[in-house]
Amino acid sequence: MEERKSHQLLRKRGEHNASVSYSELLFDLIYVFAVTQLSHYLLHHLNFQGVVETTILWFGVWLVWQHTTWVTNWFNPDTRPIRLLLFGVMLVSLMMAASLPKAFGDRGLIFAVCYAAIQVGRTLVILSLLGNNHHLTPNFKRILGWSCISGFLWILGGFNEGYFRILLWAMAVLSDYVSPMFGFYLPFLGRSDSGKEWTIDGHHLVERCQLFVIIAFGETILMTGASLSEVEVWTTERIIAALVSFVGSLSMWWIYFDVSSEAATHKIQHSSNPGLLGLKYHAVHVILVGAIIICAVGDELVGSEPSATVTYTSLYVLIFGPILYLLANIIFKWITCHTISASHSIAILVLLLFIPVSFFMSILIINSIVAAVFICIAIFEVVTPKVKREELLEKL
Repeated sequence: MEERKSHQLLRKRGEHNASVSYSELLFDLIYVFAVTQLSHYLLHHLNFQGVVETTILWFGVWLVWQHTTWVTNWFNPDTRPIRLLLFGVMLVSLMMAASLPKAFGDRGLIFAVCYAAIQVGRTLVILSLLGNNHHLTPNFKRILGWSCISGFLWILGGFNEGYFRILLWAMAVLSDYVSPMFGFYLPFLGRSDSGKEWTIDGHHLVERCQLFVIIAFGETILMTGASLSEVEVWTTERIIAALVSFVGSLSMWWIYFDVSSEAATHKIQHSSNPGLLGLKYHAVHVILVGAIIICAVGDELVGSEPSATVTYTSLYVLIFGPILYLLANIIFKWITCHTISASHSIAILVLLLFIPVSFFMSILIINSIVAAVFICIAIFEVVTPKVKREELLEKL
């Protein structure tokens, strides 16, 4: 432990309030762009293959952001070497995000090389800064091994096309997503001990995820505003569509930030194994934020043509996206509070029962019903006695 504290690049522990730095906020701007790219990609490829491709790309974007977030949780981003590393990752991330619209076309190799360069390059830099004798070095050697495995699959997929690229990239995503759950186990290198080697700061980790959630909600609002601004004539129907989308996004925000985020901060800070809890926290957030992006695409569809009838593809973004968001919140609240939200479960059942009759309605009416469901959940959270919330936090 003394060795860890003596390293000049590591954050000081014990303060329990490590804050997000300005360089990290600047770093996130690249991922604002990436989220916009992904939402537009799904909007223009709204079919089964497009959904699969967008999912793979989204997991790739998130995993780059997630691993970088863990690095800036361990290491102080205000030190010059880490700040320069962060700016280098930003530059390559910009190229990666710019290639997203044609990642499954003629820019696939560019996307793959950028991904591999970030994951492998960042870890190599950290290893060179740590040296061979630091207690975190074995952990980053294992991370390097898995980064090389996934990087190979990404680049191999970049040289292929069609379904082979989808298959190889799906395998690459799976290896990066699952490997931390096994402590980055590799033969001869063993596995990382989350209780000893993943000594993260809970406050910083929670705040970083919360900021990314805000980025995703910002995309829903921006797409609503952009859809309205592109319309030549503001009819009553289109104005109502924009209002419904805005209120729905606000209700979704309320569901996440009202109690759960506060409980998450408290839980990770007081956990005996914050690394394992932080891993679960990130694992569910990639799904939660992805669901918000799907909902943003639904808002764009409603805003552009509110009177359109439902198709199977529009049903995916209008109903499945909200259901996925609620499921992710249920898992999130179970991880942080060990409770199953009755309001979320009932809402999911209502939305599932609503699917058969949705084909007889316009997408504006469907979006209005979904927004009403979110509003009901938010109201339920508001009227929940405050004393129960305080008791919940005391039990954590």
